[in-house]
Amino acid sequence: HQIKSLQYSNTGDMILVVSGSSQAKVIDRDGFEVMECIKGDQYIVDMANTKGHTAMLHTGSWHPKIKGEFMTCSNDATVRTWEVENPKKQKSVFKPRTMQGKKVIPTTCTYSRDGNLIAAACQNGSIQIWDRNLTVHPKFHYKQAHDSGTDTSCVTFSYDGNVLASRGGDDSLKLWDIRQFNKPLFSASGLPTMFPMTDCCFSPDDKLIVTGTSIQRGCGSGKLVFFERRTFQRVYEIDITDASVVRCLWHPKLNQIMVGTGNGLAKVYYDPNKSQRGAKLCVVKTQRKAKQAETLTQDYIITPHALPMFREPRQRSTRKQLEKDRLDPLKSHKPEPPVAGPGRGGRVGTHGGTLSSYIVKNIALDKTDDSNPREAILRHAKAAEDSPYWVSPAYSKTQPKTMFAQVESDDEEAKNEPEWKKRKI
Repeated sequence: HQIKSLQYSNTGDMILVVSGSSQAKVIDRDGFEVMECIKGDQYIVDMANTKGHTAMLHTGSWHPKIKGEFMTCSNDATVRTWEVENPKKQKSVFKPRTMQGKKVIPTTCTYSRDGNLIAAACQNGSIQIWDRNLTVHPKFHYKQAHDSGTDTSCVTFSYDGNVLASRGGDDSLKLWDIRQFNKPLFSASGLPTMFPMTDCCFSPDDKLIVTGTSIQRGCGSGKLVFFERRTFQRVYEIDITDASVVRCLWHPKLNQIMVGTGNGLAKVYYDPNKSQRGAKLCVVKTQRKAKQAETLTQDYIITPHALPMFREPRQRSTRKQLEKDRLDPLKSHKPEPPVAGPGRGGRVGTHGGTLSSYIVKNIALDKTDDSNPREAILRHAKAAEDSPYWVSPAYSKTQPKTMFAQVESDDEEAKNEPEWKKRKI
């Protein structure tokens, strides 16, 4: 999204970033995000019941006295105040309305110098001012401050808090007294503007008002125009560059004017005697010139192929190069030899290349035993007779003489079977 407004907080530790999205962000001086405003529910009709903006933002402004409070205006026809500590919901909602009670989109908004008033300029040409603590009805409302259908790009309060300046999209600059908000004090026309964020500002001593002008490409130069507040006479103008002058800021402490143009150029105007710090800190630094020392030394000419480390090998024939590559196991992609002994490094040993072959050869072996179990038991008969321990003591009285079954062959068993059990061949 396009960045529409950037503003430092009064303490200088946070920056308010307003873009074309519906969510404003606050970042610190190192560029890390501090908070992001929540997006409201766009399907709710009453914008006062949503927790945040639902449409594109236009501009934003920090509260001049309360740290961590700022304000934004949006295409959803609301002006909302926020707190940095509570990004999940706005603090209050102001809804600009026409004289007939219809919605109207605010294009710019600002706080008064004491922070008690909130001013917003709308697309129907009206300027509406609310008490910060009363969100229902505006305290001041002038319905034809500028031409209807134009975007008023800036409204700003004077340092004494009694005068309001407005930069209209109808190529005019007007001065208002909020104590008598029924007509403008002064009006100046012939100040073309083609950007919806062209600024106007007061000088630190409240004696001058400055704004920028826009031009078509190749049709002159953008100007910074100064008006006297008391008579509203054009007292001075500066040709900035061959592009439109969009942003301008007269810093009250540095006493320097910062200007931003439509071709991406930023300029700072200062007075060597009346300005403090700012641009003066970097202007006094001059570019260091390199010291040029001329010396005559004996030159040495070293041929690159004279030393072995710089000597490049001559290109051999293709056949010899292929034979050499064939002997190289990496270039010839020689397969790895089989592993001797037990497997290692994830490779199975000589028993086989797969896990199944290893199991067949080592685990699933045929261990059929054809030995006679009777002979295997009688092999230990003498040892059991000499030192009986388990079974013999139990039968020493009842059956002192060991009796074994007689060996009978399978043929004799077959002869003793009944006729109906005998196998018929």
